[in-house]
Amino acid sequence: MKTAEYYLLDVFTDQPFTGNPLAVFLEADGLADSTMQALANELNLAETVFLSSATEPNHYPMRIFTPTRELPFAGHPTVGTAHLLRELDLVNHGQGVVLQPPIGELVVKYEHDRATFKTAQPAMVTGSTIDRITAVELLGLDIHQVIGDPVIASFGLPFHLIELTDVAALESVRIATTAWASAVMASSAVQIYLYVIEQQGGAETIVHSRMFCMHASICEDPATGSAAAALTGYLASLQPGALQCKIHQGVEMGRPSVIYTAANDGIKPGFVQVGGNAVVVGKGEFYLEQ
Repeated sequence: MKTAEYYLLDVFTDQPFTGNPLAVFLEADGLADSTMQALANELNLAETVFLSSATEPNHYPMRIFTPTRELPFAGHPTVGTAHLLRELDLVNHGQGVVLQPPIGELVVKYEHDRATFKTAQPAMVTGSTIDRITAVELLGLDIHQVIGDPVIASFGLPFHLIELTDVAALESVRIATTAWASAVMASSAVQIYLYVIEQQGGAETIVHSRMFCMHASICEDPATGSAAAALTGYLASLQPGALQCKIHQGVEMGRPSVIYTAANDGIKPGFVQVGGNAVVVGKGEFYLEQ
C-alpha cells in the first residue's frame, strides 16, 4: 500500500505546543489535487503543505491547503517548511531556500534560528466594506474601542484590518455570527485581523493581534504570517521610515506566537519581510489506495 509521510511543526515559536501547527508532506509529486485536499481536511489544521521534489538545488515547488481550499500564499507554511528543510539537511544553510507557491517564488534566508522571506509582490491596500459601526457590531465592542474605519490589505490573501484601542478590548472580542455572515462572508475578504499597537517608534513597533476566519465555522488562528505581512505593508504605507514589528498573536488561545516583520529599510517599497522560529514536534504517515 502506498504511504504519504508528513512532519508536524509548531511555527512562529521556539517552544513545542505553542505557535501555529503545520503539517508538511515531502515528495508529494504525483498526489492528485483531490488527495491533497482530502489529506488537509483529515488533518484539520489551519494549513497543510505539499512539497514536490527539488526542481534544482534548493528550489522546491510548494502547494498550501486549508481543510477546504488551496491558498496562493501563507506565511506560517513558508516559515515552517523552510525550517523543516534545514532540520532535515535538505538545503544548503548558507544559501537559504527558494519555495515556489502559486503566488510566485519566495526566497527564504536563515538568520540564526529564524527563517525570513520577502513577499513575492507588493501590498495591495483598499477600503474595507466594513465600517467602524459594523466592526463594533461584529466584534461585540463599544464604539470607543474601535479606532477608525477598517481597511483591506493583501499579499494574495486579503484581510480586513481592524485597529482596537488596547489589549483589554482585544481580549474581550466576541464575534457576532449574524454580523459575520452579512459583513465578512459577503465581502471580498473572508478573514479579519484585529490589532493593537502597544508601542510605536524607536527600534521596534510592538503589536498584539488576533485573526478570525471561516472554515466549517468561525475559527481563530494562533499565528498568521500573511496577515502580519498585510498589516505591516499597510502600516509602512502610512510612514516613510524604516518599520520593524514584533507581533504577538495566539495568546488568547493559549498558543502564544511571535512574528517578526520589517518594511521600508532596505526593502523595496510595498514589499515586506516576514520571519520567525519553528520547531519540529512529530511525524506520521497516511495509507493511500494505489
